Amino acid sequence: MQGVPVDFTAIDFETANSSGASACSVGLVKVRAGRVVDRAYWLLRPPFPHDEFNEWNVRIHGITAAMVADAPSWAEQLGAFREFAEDDWLVAHNAGFDMGVIAKTCAAFTIEVPNHAYLCSLQVARKTYQLESYRLPSAAMAAGFDEFSHHNALDDALACAAIVTHAAGRHDAADLAGLAKVTAVRVGALGPVAQRAQAAVHGPMALQ
Repeated sequence: MQGVPVDFTAIDFETANSSGASACSVGLVKVRAGRVVDRAYWLLRPPFPHDEFNEWNVRIHGITAAMVADAPSWAEQLGAFREFAEDDWLVAHNAGFDMGVIAKTCAAFTIEVPNHAYLCSLQVARKTYQLESYRLPSAAMAAGFDEFSHHNALDDALACAAIVTHAAGRHDAADLAGLAKVTAVRVGALGPVAQRAQAAVHGPMALQ
């Protein structure tokens, strides 16, 4: 959607198993003034002991242990992530999951968690559309984005970006803070610095 002045980075992870530290792929989409201006997709090698690939997860996203055997780890890609996301707000569908993957994977590598405010597109969709289901494919279709490969991390990030951009236009929001306010969706904070900043401004109840 053109003419929507929101800037953010959409993100989606797929995991090898039920562990939040088992990220095996990530998709990133950079939005500037409501338009996608950059995208990235990386396979990731999960850290031991979170590196076993569960059959159910493989069935969902199609990524196998062999496919990531020579892939970089999240620790090796963190610099590229920081460069891509800059100081953006992050958005994700069911954001608690994806932010948890970042935090838990960083903890597994004993590296610093990056600091970002974030907004959940699932919660925004609930306050924007009247749908029977708010799963990503249904919410994306309501935003005019369909026929994508669900559980491909890049496609899911693109779908998430479409939801947030469309919702911002519908609510006439100038930025994500404004979108969060008009939809009454709480802003989350990832990383210790962001969490302290949010708590100082809004109090601990403002954090997801």
